[in-house]
Amino acid sequence: MKVVLFSLLAGFLALAADNPPLPASVIDQIVAKVNGDIVSQDELQRLVRERTQELKAQGASGLQLQHAIDELEKNLLRDRIDQLLLVQKGKELNITVDSEISKYMASLRRQSGITDEEKFREYVRQQSGMSFEDFQAEAKNSALTREVISSEVGRHIHIDQKDIEDYYNAHQKDFIRDEKVYLSEILISTQNKDAAGVAAAEKKANQIYEDANKGQRFPDLARDNSDAATAKDGGALGGYKKGELNKKIEDTVWTLPKGSVTKPMKLDSGFEIFKVEDHPKQGLAPLADVKGDIENVLYGPKMQPKVREFLTTLRVQAFLQVKPGFTDTGAAPGMDTRWQDPAVLKPETVLKAQVEQKQRMKRLLWTIPVPGTAVDVNGKSSSR
Repeated sequence: MKVVLFSLLAGFLALAADNPPLPASVIDQIVAKVNGDIVSQDELQRLVRERTQELKAQGASGLQLQHAIDELEKNLLRDRIDQLLLVQKGKELNITVDSEISKYMASLRRQSGITDEEKFREYVRQQSGMSFEDFQAEAKNSALTREVISSEVGRHIHIDQKDIEDYYNAHQKDFIRDEKVYLSEILISTQNKDAAGVAAAEKKANQIYEDANKGQRFPDLARDNSDAATAKDGGALGGYKKGELNKKIEDTVWTLPKGSVTKPMKLDSGFEIFKVEDHPKQGLAPLADVKGDIENVLYGPKMQPKVREFLTTLRVQAFLQVKPGFTDTGAAPGMDTRWQDPAVLKPETVLKAQVEQKQRMKRLLWTIPVPGTAVDVNGKSSSR
């Protein structure tokens, strides 16, 4: 279901007129209006329950858990308003993420190994706890928020070369490294296969090797063909020091230049193809090799306050009202967001069944952090 930019109140009233009123116990109070969207009390309570379960799953307990929950409840309304404003801005800017979502869903399908459409939809429902349609909508909204932050905030942040060099010179001990070879793999399994099956596996492996050397992307070949558990990660194996690899593999890859792809090797598990992703030597890493890492370190502290400034600007431009008893900790200074005419307008309500038709913020199979929404087991909220 899509988050709309016009008021839902008229729709709720129309539904209420067409249906007999439900018992008071199922009435859910609206606590904030954000342009044409709403935040409900039941929604906030549900989010606290869900995130509490996630924190417990991470091992939080006792005072640590309570502190995390306190921080969560303190900023929950702010986080929800943040997300609604970012999604609305993305639609206002006509940002399109359909292609990205299609690729993500295709990747998810490959990882699940499920080809049947209905079974895949059921898999998504079971893993995410939400309908397939709502899951897609949440994935789209998460992508929208990321794109908005990137286009409206990230592109205005610049890291000076001098700052990079100064950080490098001041933290050289952090860039001392061991010699390692970084590999990716594609496995064509021969487990439980007869002679004909082994021959077919070898033929497939040789074809993949040829495709890789013709320029096809190794991660794509791995995701589409590999029988290894690393297939979902594009075949990435990570780095290995001398002596940590199978000797046959090490003797083959250790002297190869970066970017090399090995011919299929017959191992116990099947035919393996390896790509040398990198092979840094022992000692201080050159600045060029770690520049990206340094930029990421310097980027965060610059990004966080800029994102909050941007969200404050969105609040100033928005029609935003918050019901008494609830606090938006990201409120714009001096902005009046009081519930209008409290003596005349009764607190608006909406049926829970109707709220369920709105988009729900549930845990995704993959997550894209939204500023102000990440809460770790130490109870710290972070903005990116």
